[in-house]
Amino acid sequence: MWVGISGSFFARFFLQRQVFGESRPDRPDSSVVPCEKAQTAADGYVGSAGCARCHAAIYASFSRTHMGRSLVPVTPEMLSTLHLPGSVYNQQTDRHFSIFARAGKLYVSEFQTGAQGEDVFRDTQPIGWILGGDANGFGGIVQRGSYLFEAPVSYYTAPGEWDVSPGYETRTGGFNRPILAGCISCHSGRPQPADQDTGKFKPVPFEQFAIGCENCHGPGAEHVRAMEKTGGLTTQSFIVNPNKLSAELENNICMSCHEGGDARIARPGKTYQDFRPGQPLDDTLSIFMVPLKRDDPQNEDHLQQYFEMRLSKCYRASAGQLRCATCHDPHVEPTSAAAAAYFNTKCMDCHVNHMCTLPAAARARTTPEDNCIGCHMPRRTTPKIAHSSLTNHRIPARAAEPLPDEAFAMTTSELPDLVHLNRVPGRKDALPATTLLQAYREIANQHPEYEAAYQRTLSEAERTDPNHAKVQEQLARRELNNGNAQQAVRDLQRAIELDPQRAQTYSDLAEALAKVGKLEEAIASGEKAVSLDPYDVLARKTLIDCLIAAKRYDKAVAAMDRYLELFPDDGFMRKMLAIATQ
Repeated sequence: MWVGISGSFFARFFLQRQVFGESRPDRPDSSVVPCEKAQTAADGYVGSAGCARCHAAIYASFSRTHMGRSLVPVTPEMLSTLHLPGSVYNQQTDRHFSIFARAGKLYVSEFQTGAQGEDVFRDTQPIGWILGGDANGFGGIVQRGSYLFEAPVSYYTAPGEWDVSPGYETRTGGFNRPILAGCISCHSGRPQPADQDTGKFKPVPFEQFAIGCENCHGPGAEHVRAMEKTGGLTTQSFIVNPNKLSAELENNICMSCHEGGDARIARPGKTYQDFRPGQPLDDTLSIFMVPLKRDDPQNEDHLQQYFEMRLSKCYRASAGQLRCATCHDPHVEPTSAAAAAYFNTKCMDCHVNHMCTLPAAARARTTPEDNCIGCHMPRRTTPKIAHSSLTNHRIPARAAEPLPDEAFAMTTSELPDLVHLNRVPGRKDALPATTLLQAYREIANQHPEYEAAYQRTLSEAERTDPNHAKVQEQLARRELNNGNAQQAVRDLQRAIELDPQRAQTYSDLAEALAKVGKLEEAIASGEKAVSLDPYDVLARKTLIDCLIAAKRYDKAVAAMDRYLELFPDDGFMRKMLAIATQ
C-alpha cells in the first residue's frame, strides 16, 4: 500500500517582512486610486477597495509594497514583466521545465526526455496567479478543477533566474502539491478554501487577491457605515487601529503570518480565516516550537521574525514593549537604496549616533555608508529556500553574539517539552489534547524524539475527545502500524460517522479493509476517496492496489491510465502500467 502521513502544510516561501505600523502625516502622498464601491461580505469584510475610497493615498502607497502585491492574477498585460521565456533542468530529478507565454496566458511545462531526446512525458499547465511580491522571488498557482496547486518552478530575484520551487530540489511532484488554507491565508487577502486539509477552493478562490487593509485592521463594514452616516465625523470608528492595541495584541497580528514555529495548529472548530485583529491569535491557532539547545545552529530561523525579536536586547530592555511596528510600517516600503537610511532613523529613535563603538572610518566603508542594519540585522541565506535570504531580527551587537539565556528557558511546567510561542500572558495554558496531538504529530515528522509524546497524547485524546474525526483517524493509523487492521476498520468507520467528507479517511479505510480481506468494500471506499478528492495521489494509488488485490485487472488498468492522465510525471506508475498491459 502507498500510505503516508501528510507532512508540514507550510510551503511558506517568499513571505514578506513588512508588518503593521502607525499611519503618519508625513507619508508620501499619491494620486487617488479609482476604487469600486465597497461590497460587504457576510462576515463584514468590504475589501481594500472600500477602504481606498477615503484612504486613497495610503492605499496607493501600500499597493506598491511587497505585501500589497503578494498575489496577483495573471493577465496579458503583466506577461511582459515576467522574465520570459525561461527554462530549468534539475539534474537530481532528471526533470526539464519550460516557462512561456502563449495567447495571453502563462504556462509551465514539466517534461522528461529519453535517450534520443524524445519526450518520456510532458505535462503543461496554465498558471492563474503569481504568488509573492518579488522580495526573494515569486511562484505560480495552477488551478485544476476546484483545486489549486503550486507550480514546480519559481523565479528567484537574487540570481535573476528560474529554478525549481522549494521542496522540488530532490524529489519530483509535478503539479500535485496542493495550496492549503494554512499557507494561502498569509499570501493573499481573502482566500476562499472549501476545506482546510486539501487544495479544494470555492468557485471564486479569492475574494481579494493581495494582502489588504482588513488583514491588519479587521472587517471594515461597520466602519464604512459609520463614516458614511456621519460624514467621517464619528469618534466610533468600529475598526481596529493596531497602534492602540497592547504590544502583545499588535504583535499577534504580525505573528499570524510572520512566525512559523515548528507547528501551527488551528484550535478545535477554528480555521485560519477566523483570526481577527485585536483578538489573541492563540484563540484561533497555536504556534509551537522545539526548545532551543545551546549547541543548535543559529541560522535555522526561516519565518521566525517574532521569535528572534523576542530574543533581542532591544525587546528585553523594553520589557516586551518593542513592537514589530516600532521599525516597520506596512503602508510604506523604502526602496533598496533608501532602506539603510530609513531604518537608521528607527534605530536612532532609541540610540544616539555616538553610542556606536565602530570607528568612523570603518562605518564609512559599509555599503551603504554608516549602515546600522548592515551590521546588526545582517541578511543571510536560508537553508530551507534556495537563492533566498532573510534579515536577522535578533539585532545582535556583534555577529557572533550568543543567544541570551532566555532563549533556553521558554517552556513552562504545563508544557515542558515545547515552546508555545503565542501563549496569552497571564492566562492558564490549557491546550486541548487534539491541538497538542496535531502539534506532536507534525513535529515528530522532523524530530523523531517526539514520537513518544505523540503516542502519549494520542492515548489521552482517546479518553478525552474520542468524538473527533482526526483522533479516530490517528487511532486507526496506530492500530494499522501495530498489525490490528480490524480495530483500525472500526476506528475509521467511526471517523466517517463524525466527518463523512474527508477523502483521507476513506482511503485509509480502503487500506484497512483490504488487510482484513474485504476487497469489494475496500474498492468502494477507495472509489469514494477518489470522488471526494480526485487529485489525492495516495488515494488513487491505494485504490489501484485494492483493484489489483481483488484481481479486477481491467479496472486497475483503467485506474492507472486515469492516474497518469493526472500525474504523468510518475515514472513508477508508467512502469507498472507497461507491465500490466504486456
